[in-house]
Amino acid sequence: MMTPSLASFSPLRIALVLLAFALSGAAAHAKAGEVSHDGWGALLERYVVAGEDGVNRVDYAALKDSRADRDQLDGYIAQFAGLDFSTLSRDEQFAAWANLYNAVTVRYIVNTYPRSTIKPWYSTGPWKKITVTANGEEISLDGIEHDVLRVEWSDDPRLHYAINCASYGCPNLRRDPWRAATLDEDLDAAARAYINHPRGVTVLRRGLRVSSIYDWFREDFGGSEAGVIAHLLDYADPALSDEIRANPDIRDHEYDWSLNDTDQ
Repeated sequence: MMTPSLASFSPLRIALVLLAFALSGAAAHAKAGEVSHDGWGALLERYVVAGEDGVNRVDYAALKDSRADRDQLDGYIAQFAGLDFSTLSRDEQFAAWANLYNAVTVRYIVNTYPRSTIKPWYSTGPWKKITVTANGEEISLDGIEHDVLRVEWSDDPRLHYAINCASYGCPNLRRDPWRAATLDEDLDAAARAYINHPRGVTVLRRGLRVSSIYDWFREDFGGSEAGVIAHLLDYADPALSDEIRANPDIRDHEYDWSLNDTDQ
């Protein structure tokens, strides 16, 4: 039997064959307990823009226009389908789940772009509908957040600074992936960056306006206003810390669902 040469295939078919090989290779490594965040890191560096206002934004339009980079994103996500998370260390598991959540969120926005928000005002949000195969089973973004991260790391409220919901009001999507080797210091840095930004804490004339994250997930921050205040003080810069201590009263909560888009 004569084996057809590559020249006999169309460019599109060649691209699909190469993508299939790449995805199967990624899955094979993942099954062996190996997961690489390098591909995700390259995409973050290329498409996440650090704003002068302290808010990182994503160039979703440019990513949508790049078939090669969208394939790279698919390939990165595909690693997790057969990955046995139990073979990873605790910090590796956290990094894997957080990176996967963020990558799937970016893919969802790109696939539905253009849009101005992930969650229209009339919607409860798409998180239960957005699913991915990981650890051998299908799981939603809602499941990653509430059934995995908030259960397995219930003692660490910094998990809320690790996942990004594609919104201005959310903690930043980092320009680097989460990695086990630097996880603790990177989570501390993410907490400081958010709390010391107005979307985390704004000092009012009498008290504070804080992110709705500290209302929605108050139980993760000590279960009371005093617990939230204590958490904020752990990461507040000296000037903000003095202002919080002077009037430790949460007067309001706020969250901006505008898309964290470079075009917004």
